[in-house]
Amino acid sequence: MVTRNDVAKHAGVSVAVVSYVINNKNNVKESTRRRVLQSIKELGYNPNLAARSLKTKRTNQFGVLFNNLGNPFETGISLGLEAKAREYGQSLIFQTFVREEEEKLKTIFMGRTDGLILLGQSFQPETVEYFDRLGIPIISITSPVEAHPSVKIVDIDWHQAMLDILKHLQQNGHRKVGFIGSRMRDHHLHYRYQQFLRAVKDTGMEFQEDWLLLADGRLETAYMEMSGKLDSSSRLPFSAIVCANDLMAIGVLSACKDKGTNVPEELSIIGCENILMASHTTPAVTTIHYPRRLIGFTAIECMMKAVDKESTKPEGATLAYHLEVRDSSGRRQGDFSGLVRKPPFLNL
Repeated sequence: MVTRNDVAKHAGVSVAVVSYVINNKNNVKESTRRRVLQSIKELGYNPNLAARSLKTKRTNQFGVLFNNLGNPFETGISLGLEAKAREYGQSLIFQTFVREEEEKLKTIFMGRTDGLILLGQSFQPETVEYFDRLGIPIISITSPVEAHPSVKIVDIDWHQAMLDILKHLQQNGHRKVGFIGSRMRDHHLHYRYQQFLRAVKDTGMEFQEDWLLLADGRLETAYMEMSGKLDSSSRLPFSAIVCANDLMAIGVLSACKDKGTNVPEELSIIGCENILMASHTTPAVTTIHYPRRLIGFTAIECMMKAVDKESTKPEGATLAYHLEVRDSSGRRQGDFSGLVRKPPFLNL
């Protein structure tokens, strides 16, 4: 069995330095940290499994990776996670995900968590495989762009949601539609754009690549992008725009107000997620209602089943959603309001 002494000798450092790296202490140079982690990888040292052999119970903690703690969508999910975790006597460790620091997650969560909950992040395959070897299951709330087979998903059916949006717009006479999504191709908002493209083909709506606006999921950047589009065109080439989240939808709406574009008469706007702010704009934003609290409950339920079974392959779940029709997309024709999509199965 590989020991901590073996790692220290291989990396050319003291045993204490190896301990500092494993426990994610800040008193180690980054070059030294990388050298120790490389030695751990090459030697196949598994401190977590060694520690577990001496334990009689779990850590009773789950790690949760956020993209932006200031985003009300993610905050709403966290409330569901925390409430359900508390019922099971579990604690949550919240950590902001930084792509460039993904390697550090191995030491941050080493020996500290029984499972990891992602919010749509696309892990590198070697990171997923690392946690697999430690017996730490991973569940993603919202679908990542790059989905590893070992990472199970708790989400809604975004393809069907985009179909419902486009059918709603068609019923209101729209044929040309724009989209505002994420600049980052590995962001979960980009997955929603991919499902939008599928729905465009299915419905026969018209969409062109230069009708795609790119922001970073925030209200401010969406405002700037839409303002630039309105400044550069005397008339928009599309009559409706779908926004990958509500914050960007609100930014688009604000830009239209400031630039004198009437909503929904000149441009219909539809968002995704149904955060509270979306119902308090003028006009209020039509959006996909995402059951954030229930999603959080379900993710914890799935994780508890995975942990209780001592399985690294947890189950996922597809939850129901509905299209919340408000004034930003105009008056509707036909009875389509309040449509609830129930998935063919709810796998808990």
